[in-house]
Amino acid sequence: MLQLPDSPPRMKTLVSVDESYKLCRQLIAKYSATFYLSTLLLSKEKRPAVWAIYAWCRRTDELVDGPASALTTPETLDQWEQQLESIFAGHPVENYDVALVDTVQRFPMDIQPFRDMIAGQRMDLYRSRYETFEELYLYCYRVAGTVGLMSTAIMGLDNTSNTAPWNREQPSYIPTHEEIALGIAKQLTNILRDVGEDARRGRIYLPLEDLARFNYTEQDLLKGVIDDRWRSLMRFQIARAEQFYRKAERGIAYLSPDARLPVWAALMHYSGILNVIERNDYDVFTQRAYVPQWRKLSTLPVAWMRSQVL
Repeated sequence: MLQLPDSPPRMKTLVSVDESYKLCRQLIAKYSATFYLSTLLLSKEKRPAVWAIYAWCRRTDELVDGPASALTTPETLDQWEQQLESIFAGHPVENYDVALVDTVQRFPMDIQPFRDMIAGQRMDLYRSRYETFEELYLYCYRVAGTVGLMSTAIMGLDNTSNTAPWNREQPSYIPTHEEIALGIAKQLTNILRDVGEDARRGRIYLPLEDLARFNYTEQDLLKGVIDDRWRSLMRFQIARAEQFYRKAERGIAYLSPDARLPVWAALMHYSGILNVIERNDYDVFTQRAYVPQWRKLSTLPVAWMRSQVL
């Protein structure tokens, strides 16, 4: 009987570019309603590109915080970084990758912030405490500050309104520090909002030196103790996050005009979570702070005005 040679393995058929962007949009709408609302203010050209970046960031985060995170190892993240290299080489591996390949081709960007984000996930594999804010800052930069750097190529820059006519030939200012500051501010906000959820997983992201400053212990936090020590500690943390929001605000004027409104909206919506935490008397153990949809919509006129004059 004639024995035929083994058939070569068939390549996986991936979805179309449009379908991939649709998958990315559905992902962001499901997991980040606040950010999704802000992206709808972007131009039709830029909006799906931001969805593609968000989808990659979300899937990266899921490797260490998602349902299957117990199976994630350093080797898993090595493979994820290899897949990232493939995407930047124009070769998608999974359906979501198709949109990111298209985004990278239409808006050339640096791969390093993506690598840095993976490095942040590596930190979550072996760290559940941070002694100082300097240590926490590195983590926040990697898992969130990098997003601002990823998005710059999509948002675009425009210095014409910030440069005197006689200086128009000078190199344009790139608000790198401000872009990172917005990511840091949002990650600090996430940390404050999710204190209770993280504690139930044995994680404490608040710097231990800050707990000691207010004579509040790890055991107090894990038990969800709310007293004057906790309120003072939280006021201190909120003030720090607000400093980063203020620094981020100074960079929005350097963005392309069509990107300023959505960034202002995102900043205002996210910083509003801090106000909710305060209204909840700093109870982040039994209540999840969120900004209602009607309140987000009510801030849009102010965000629009700021995008025009600031």
